[in-house]
Amino acid sequence: MLNRRIFVQTAVVAGIAAAASLAAPQGAWAANEKLRIGFVGVTSGPAAAWGISNVRSMQTRAAWINETGGVKIGDKTYDVEIVTFDDQKDPKRAIAGMEKMAQERIHYVVGPNVDDGAAAVRPVAEQNNIIYFPYAFPKSLYVKPASNAVLGMVANYQSGPAIYKYLQDKKGVKKVAFVCANESDPLSQRESGVAAAKALGLTVVSDNITYQVDTTDFTPVLTPVVRTQPDLLVLSGAAPANTPQLIRAARELGYKGLISAETAQDAAVIKEGAGDLANGFISVGGASTPEIATDAMREFVARYTKMFGEYNDESNTKVYALEYIFETLKANPKAIDNVEEFKKTMETLAAENIFMKGGAKLKYVGMTSFGQKRQVSVPMVVNEYRNGKFETLFIAEVD
Repeated sequence: MLNRRIFVQTAVVAGIAAAASLAAPQGAWAANEKLRIGFVGVTSGPAAAWGISNVRSMQTRAAWINETGGVKIGDKTYDVEIVTFDDQKDPKRAIAGMEKMAQERIHYVVGPNVDDGAAAVRPVAEQNNIIYFPYAFPKSLYVKPASNAVLGMVANYQSGPAIYKYLQDKKGVKKVAFVCANESDPLSQRESGVAAAKALGLTVVSDNITYQVDTTDFTPVLTPVVRTQPDLLVLSGAAPANTPQLIRAARELGYKGLISAETAQDAAVIKEGAGDLANGFISVGGASTPEIATDAMREFVARYTKMFGEYNDESNTKVYALEYIFETLKANPKAIDNVEEFKKTMETLAAENIFMKGGAKLKYVGMTSFGQKRQVSVPMVVNEYRNGKFETLFIAEVD
């Protein structure tokens, strides 16, 4: 049922894009050249919500820009075209997707959404002069000699310690348990989560329980974890489709403590799969809250919702990748087809952040984590799920 629903959603995305193209007045955009931006990532299967949020954010922003005349870079104005490729969370398909972008001479790509895919495409990106914005956490992608990947969100090793510290101080958390899928991404995230918890002086009572990604009954998985009586259960690297099942199983086993994840989640999926049993669940959210959102962010949400009939809070973060690409190209038009010029400009970029109040700037960060500026600066928003929606728990930032 999930795969069918996601297939329909993906088809709807493609259909809307095609309909929008056909509906445009003939010749209305003829004066502008095209700026093609790629997407390679997962839009089907248990992790589909991550990639669908990316694609919809990109298509919403592109349609908005095109409707208002295009994006001006140097002495030219461009209409934006989004070229997408579903890698199905398969590293081999991710490579094929990035090769497609190279063949079509696309220099700037958003994605992939998982660690294996992001690592797999690195040689293709570097050999073909492609800058890509993964939503994946391995530091090897962002530290020298790597230089073509830009982390598009806050990493788990940045958000995890912040969440654990907050819960330690505010909720008296002392004992932590971890559970994750038996895949490289979640296993890596669990490893860094365990290290962060121990560094804070927390007692890790369980860190060796895993499950297969196609698991449907999580009761046997979580039974030994719940028996350790943790104050906090961390779902390391949990895919959006698995998260509500894990929450439901834990609660039905009688677990009363806190549950958290460092991966972004979909409130609609959680509501459908866990309902009120998920109240109090904590996860990293989109990079905006009502308190810091500008009129432009509110318009983005409204346009997105109109295009797709629903909104995913994670798109508050996903909207930023395109904006960083555009603003870097505006600052140095020579980067339109020269990624080395793009890299130079990353060092000094300080553009207006139209989505956030308070004079925030679009700038590249990551010196503390990676030793070079290979991460976008977005607010670290941590949410608590309550009655079908996410509410802001706290906001922080990454250097």
